[in-house]
Amino acid sequence: MAIKRICKYGEKILEKKTRKADFEELKKILPALLADMFDTMDAVGGIGLAANQIGLDLRLAVIKIKREDEEPLSIVVINPEIVERSGALYEEEGCLSFPGLFAKIRRSAKVKLRAINEKGLPIEINAEGLFAKAMQHEVDHLDGVVFISRLPLLSRLKLKPALMKLRAQWKKIDESRMKTM
Repeated sequence: MAIKRICKYGEKILEKKTRKADFEELKKILPALLADMFDTMDAVGGIGLAANQIGLDLRLAVIKIKREDEEPLSIVVINPEIVERSGALYEEEGCLSFPGLFAKIRRSAKVKLRAINEKGLPIEINAEGLFAKAMQHEVDHLDGVVFISRLPLLSRLKLKPALMKLRAQWKKIDESRMKTM
């Protein structure tokens, strides 16, 4: 399949709440789209990817969690909603739309999520730890919330110079890729 360009911080699609997916409209293109999303995520070493991160205004995300001595857990969530939260985590987090940037973010330690899977069936997922963190991160994306928005104001202000430097680097990389296409 195809590796898609990942939208970077500052692009409007990342700040917009995505539209609810109509499974019937989506099901014909879904296998190819999911393959592209997993290929894109794998190519850059991510554990989650929301549709708006590849420029699609669609409430859809994929997550792949590596597990010791087992196959990775690959999940597709369409129209996900977090319905329960408990506990707290305060851990370093990164994002494919902010390559090279990491920050400690407060998240719930456990979540319950309801969604539709790739077959159009309703699912309910109970997640904890890294899996819960990934679920919350991707649902945030679909709600137009980037992970640095979860930081206290002072921390966001301190990040501003680093973000501007990174944005300049991302722009150069994107421009050089465009020249080779």
